[in-house]
Amino acid sequence: MTTPRKRVLLAKPRGYCAGVDRAVQTVERALETYGAPIYVRKQIVHNKHVVSELEKRGAIFVEENEEVPEGATVIFSAHGVAPVVYEEAKERNLRAIDATCPLVTKVHHEARRFAADDYDILLIGHEGHEEVIGTSGEAPEHIQLVDGPDGVDKVTVRDPSKVVWLSQTTLSVDETLETVARLKQKLPLLQSPPSDDICYATQNRQQVVKQIAPECDVVIVVGSRNSSNSVRLVEVAVDAGARAGYLVDFANEIQDEWLVGATTVGLSSGASVPEDLVTDVLHHLAARGFGEVEEILAAEERLVFSLPQELKRDMKAAAAQG
Repeated sequence: MTTPRKRVLLAKPRGYCAGVDRAVQTVERALETYGAPIYVRKQIVHNKHVVSELEKRGAIFVEENEEVPEGATVIFSAHGVAPVVYEEAKERNLRAIDATCPLVTKVHHEARRFAADDYDILLIGHEGHEEVIGTSGEAPEHIQLVDGPDGVDKVTVRDPSKVVWLSQTTLSVDETLETVARLKQKLPLLQSPPSDDICYATQNRQQVVKQIAPECDVVIVVGSRNSSNSVRLVEVAVDAGARAGYLVDFANEIQDEWLVGATTVGLSSGASVPEDLVTDVLHHLAARGFGEVEEILAAEERLVFSLPQELKRDMKAAAAQG
């Protein structure tokens, strides 16, 4: 009797998106340009390993601006902040560098624009997520949160002909579409954002996981529990037909019983996960007989975001002096 071959279906794209890459580079370049310590408000991206590596290099992560010494440098995370956070930074004379992902900034612009036109804005997202807090802070009197399809019943608007939906950028595409469909049943004149708010990277990572999941006994997603897009990938995998899905920060968290009886393991990683953590998982799986790896490509990603203007200016000045 032949032993069934064991294989890994490796999702691509996976890992770092352009916004995360920019945010992490922002902290690294700031440390080089200004020297340690550099303060970062909230986790720069939602990944334990990335935060820990940056801490070793001299980044200090804080919850609020008031924890940053007056006159120091503070970086705002990729998830975006409300306008009040900029005001607080000014009051403390902080050098603020904004590492907000440009795709989140786009949603902030939309929120301000629709609020200026006196629309009710229905923000689809998860309560308490930093991105939702930041976007809501752009127009708190106009924005109400809709946390998934079940939140639709609670929605009330002033004028059903002046209402628009926006969304957190890292949601499940399918769940968001379901929420919008429910909202449109309730509010037939509901308007959509000028372009899709869910980011290209979130959509691409979900798409390839959907492709591989039906063939997989187990899908392992590398990512942290507070990473919305990583958590969604596990849900998408199971919804798309994987027998089981698990989220791990590191390879040593994989339990051998997950692999019992499995012949095909799917592997992906959230948008804030460096590739070396995925490599560690591949080595871990290979040591357990899953040595055959097939990469499944769903989309090519070539988008790159430039560093924040204020940092680029200071890097240029430092280079000129150096």
